[in-house]
Formats: sequence, C-alpha cells, structure tokens
Amino acid sequence: QVRLVESGGGLVQAGGSLRLSCAASGGTFSTYVMGWFRQAPGKEREFVAGINWSGSSTFYADSAKGRFTISRDNAKNTVYLQMNSLKSEDTAVYYCAAHRGMLVTTIPQSYNYWGQGTQITVSS
Repeated sequence: QVRLVESGGGLVQAGGSLRLSCAASGGTFSTYVMGWFRQAPGKEREFVAGINWSGSSTFYADSAKGRFTISRDNAKNTVYLQMNSLKSEDTAVYYCAAHRGMLVTTIPQSYNYWGQGTQITVSS
C-alpha cells in the first residue's frame, strides 16, 4: 500500500509562487507514474500535471503550461509541483496521486493511490 503525503500549500498573493511536495512511502516509488490534481469548491477534480516513472516525460493541463513544473526525485520518494505566476483561479485543494501504469494519464479514476490534499488559496 502506497501512502502519499502532500505539503507546501498555503495562502499566496496573485503572481506569487509555491512549491508543493508529495512524499511517498510503502511502495516502490520509482515504478509509479505520478500526477497532481486539484479540486475547487463545487467543481470536479481536474488534472494539473503528470510525470512518468523516470521523469523523462511530463504532461500538463493547458491551465498549467508555462507556469507549473512537475518533477520527481526517486532517491527521496518525492514528487514536486513548482507553481509560478499564481492566479486566483488556481485556488483549490491540490492532490498528488500515483498509478502503476506506464503512461501519464489525465483521468483520476486511473490512479490507484491518493494523498489527503493540501489547500492553496491565491488572493487577488
């Protein structure tokens, strides 16, 4: 069983930056595809960014392209999401997730494991 714990959320002004971390335990982290999702109040959970097992392939939602960067450190069992130029519409609970497949997928149901989420609030 893989356990995922996010950290790094908080309150930030529009235009600011935050770095989220997601620490994994209980599994072979380097074999998992990792993704970041977010869910705003009243909205469905949506894909933000994903990275394959080696870090050689990444994929971003249009809303994240050019502003967010996903990366991973398999030696530390951790995946990161660097978020720059934050906007009020980025306000949401952010979740990291893991799945055992080979390819990054944007579909939440494809992910086997989820963290508890971390709140990000961007004030305008």
